Amino acid sequence: MATTTDGASRLPRAVRPLRHPAYRWLAGNLAASVLAEGLWVVAVVWQVIALGGGATAFSLVSGALALGAVLTALLGGVLADRLPQRRILLVVAAMQVGAVGLVAGLSLTGTLGLPALVVVAAVIGVAGGLMFPAYSAVVPRLVPADELQAVNGLEGMLRPVLLSAVGPAIAGFVVAVAGPGVALGAVALASAVALGCASMLPATPVLERGDGAAPTALADLREGFRYMLVTRWLLVTLVFACLMILAVLGPLEVLVPFAVKDRAGGGPGEHALVLACYGAGGVVGSFAAGSLRTPRRYLTAMIVMWSVASLPLAVFGLATSLWPMAVAGFLIGALFSAPQVIWGTLLQRRVPPELLGRVSSLDFFVSLAFMPVSMALAGPISGAVGLEPVFVVAALAPPVIGAVALLVGRLGPDELDHPLDVPTGPAATGATGPGGPAEGISSSSGS
Repeated sequence: MATTTDGASRLPRAVRPLRHPAYRWLAGNLAASVLAEGLWVVAVVWQVIALGGGATAFSLVSGALALGAVLTALLGGVLADRLPQRRILLVVAAMQVGAVGLVAGLSLTGTLGLPALVVVAAVIGVAGGLMFPAYSAVVPRLVPADELQAVNGLEGMLRPVLLSAVGPAIAGFVVAVAGPGVALGAVALASAVALGCASMLPATPVLERGDGAAPTALADLREGFRYMLVTRWLLVTLVFACLMILAVLGPLEVLVPFAVKDRAGGGPGEHALVLACYGAGGVVGSFAAGSLRTPRRYLTAMIVMWSVASLPLAVFGLATSLWPMAVAGFLIGALFSAPQVIWGTLLQRRVPPELLGRVSSLDFFVSLAFMPVSMALAGPISGAVGLEPVFVVAALAPPVIGAVALLVGRLGPDELDHPLDVPTGPAATGATGPGGPAEGISSSSGS
């Protein structure tokens, strides 16, 4: 692993991790995967519309993707702690290439139907459920512990640029010029690039867990659940995220394109513009969180920012022109992305390295447990009551949930006793260790 040189130390903090060759390939894998997701977001909604579907049909496709991710997230965590993460990333990318390539071919030949689109969306969700824990577990193996916040800031900027700006912009242009089938082909191409980058990653050995290591996959899973249940900061944050996502994610992912179309008279280009503003906000929020010192009360700051981030959603139910929606998208992106940088660093610094894959999968699973429900219900409910009340409820529910979480969770003493910006332990000074200061189950704040 490369060490910090004088030249490297003069680099902006947010890009210093890129000087590590192995991390560059990992970042390339992430960038291509996120670009594919950004292309898919626009291509699939206009493919549904081309098939004659509306919000309810799109809810079905989105719900299938979300369900596939949730159902495999826990398995992905166990595999990430038991198998080389490079192997998992290769399999995931190959699944995405095959699935999206198939649906693109069906679209271009005029034989695509909604059931096939639903099945392929579920396969993409399965791939995502397997990828997230493996990627999260391998990052601390490739960069020094004191650069993890910079890594999360860099990735926090990369994701919204590609997911909400570049990907949707390309897909919107391609859909307008050549149709959704060609845009789906671009998704498959980006996934192939992710596969190529994953093939260049170095092999990382599976971490040894000592004599007390769980002997079976089920026991591994129980160990991860036990850690979550006895670690108060983790449990409180995940329960809050679970309820927030139930209220927010369906309207945000499913109904925004229909608000743009039905209330502002927009099409693929206008939808891509709103997503680009969301992405720009994400870049600003991630850059700030990755560059500035971590707040002393970082748990409180995360929940407050995530709670306030939902308020601009009301604009999509009330506005009748595009520009307020664009501004709302920017604000939502900034306020959702900034705490995500802190959260990623928190997991990497305070979760034991040998548990990180399983805890990352539990994070993914528990916080997104209601994602398929939210997506599946958003279309039918908006069809029954209209867009306005759905967006207003989505805007106002998270602040209430966040206030209850802070009141009941009593997170203040824990965040003051465990500051994130103070390196501790041998992993904080070397680049070859797995992650950062590890807290065992017995020392976690779960009282």
